Amino acid sequence: MRSVRAKAALGATAVVAVALVLAGAAVLLVLRAYLSDQAELQAEVTAREVAAQVAREGDTASGTLTIPSTDDRPVQVVDEDGRVVAVSDELERISGTGASGVKPEPLPPGEDDDDGDREDQDADDPERGEVSAKEPRFVKGAATVDGDSADYVFAAVEATTGAGRTVTVYAGAPLTVEQDAVGSVREAMLIGLPPLLVVVASVTWLVTRRALKPVEDIRAEMAAITASEDLTRRVPEPATGDEVARLAATTNETLAALEASVERQRRFVADASHELRSPIASLRTQLEVGEAHPELLDVPGAVADTVRLQQLAADLLLLARLDAGEQPGRTRLDLSALVREEASQRAGDRVPAAVDVPDGVEVAGSHGQLARVLGNLLDNAQRHARASVEVSVRREGDFAVLSVADDGTGVPDDERERIFERFVRLDDARSRDEGGAGLGLAIARDVARRHGGTLTVERSPAGGAQFVLRLPAL
Repeated sequence: MRSVRAKAALGATAVVAVALVLAGAAVLLVLRAYLSDQAELQAEVTAREVAAQVAREGDTASGTLTIPSTDDRPVQVVDEDGRVVAVSDELERISGTGASGVKPEPLPPGEDDDDGDREDQDADDPERGEVSAKEPRFVKGAATVDGDSADYVFAAVEATTGAGRTVTVYAGAPLTVEQDAVGSVREAMLIGLPPLLVVVASVTWLVTRRALKPVEDIRAEMAAITASEDLTRRVPEPATGDEVARLAATTNETLAALEASVERQRRFVADASHELRSPIASLRTQLEVGEAHPELLDVPGAVADTVRLQQLAADLLLLARLDAGEQPGRTRLDLSALVREEASQRAGDRVPAAVDVPDGVEVAGSHGQLARVLGNLLDNAQRHARASVEVSVRREGDFAVLSVADDGTGVPDDERERIFERFVRLDDARSRDEGGAGLGLAIARDVARRHGGTLTVERSPAGGAQFVLRLPAL
């Protein structure tokens, strides 16, 4: 059961089956209740009609009663002593009424004269018996009428004869209609349910297959992209505007980001190889010349190339750690003290930095990485400044702001984002031997972002570039 289509079809079929079973059961219960009410109503009407006639006509001389025709509905009249005093014609068997007799039983000896006296009195007395106003009782039983046996519901109505006897009239209505109707409906449901479930399963399977076809197309294309390693390919986007279409669009966005990341990585490797090749070649040349002619060995130049290689390797290592998602430490540190410390170690710079920092501006982060950011910004300012470099620290709301400004040529507006890319150097920087590899500003922005801050460049008051580092203050 690994297929989504199979799971969907099975789930839909199960839900429909449960719903149909519950609905069918509800229909059967309602139908049964309705037909039972109708049968009870028929039985009550018959019972009251018989009870009314019994009350009107009274007893016979033998103590039995005469009941009217009841259209083959079984009727049984029982007195207070449980004696059957009247039954309907052709009633052969009865059960459920409390008395199983189907033949009237005469009064015991000694009661006839009393009954006769009552009849003589009734002849002179215009008053007759009465039918009880109480709600009838209903019981279920069975009866055989003229050879046909069936289940019945009996209504029990009490009546008082003119002789003063209280009798109970049991009149039945057949439950055959209810049983036949319920049975027919139940049989129809049982016969129709399996084909209906087959139709539901088939339709669900086809609809799910159609709905999931774009997903299968996306999977197949992703498999092909994985096999070919061609990140320029894209998955098909259906024009349905639904979740599948959004999935395809998101997948293509992911592929585009992955392609850009891989391309950026390739360019990074190529640029790193290019930057490493120059100092390595220079160092090798100097060492080969020194080996052949020791008196010509340029030791300071070899040391400078080695330092350049060491710095470049350190930059590449830091970028690799940042790309891997390494989080900086959360040490509480004084940004003002960090600036003073860094400035004191650069007393021999070409252009001394003017420092304007108040006390007590604190941030959370890595001392080493933030010192690296400040050092990179100062190196950049030293390369471009004419006569002044200014460093300031201030607090703006919830942020600590570090600014490094110079009076150089500044950064053109259209280059202010590009200079933060890796291995990017403007033309005037490339003309200098000390221009660096173009990684300092990229490292500085990455570190700023890892600390929850930003690094931007704008025009300084002196006309040069001013780099602004904003970090969450404590």
